[in-house]
Amino acid sequence: MPIYEFVCSECGEEFEELVLGSNKNVKCKKCKSPNVEKKMSAFAFKSGAKFVGTGKKASGGACSGCTSTSCGSCGG
Repeated sequence: MPIYEFVCSECGEEFEELVLGSNKNVKCKKCKSPNVEKKMSAFAFKSGAKFVGTGKKASGGACSGCTSTSCGSCGG
């Protein structure tokens, strides 16, 4: 189920909302204003064998073939 983060343009309240199908009538939980904007959320998505954005392999664990704690250093 898609849960999105929103911020109210009227009162600044930040909240999450479960948005089903074409239901786009999201209102602020605090002031009930319909003037809300969807926030850009940090997330990772799977692309091939890696989770893009995290540097971790899809199978979990650290990089194989190196001892670095950061996969960005070896490209693993």
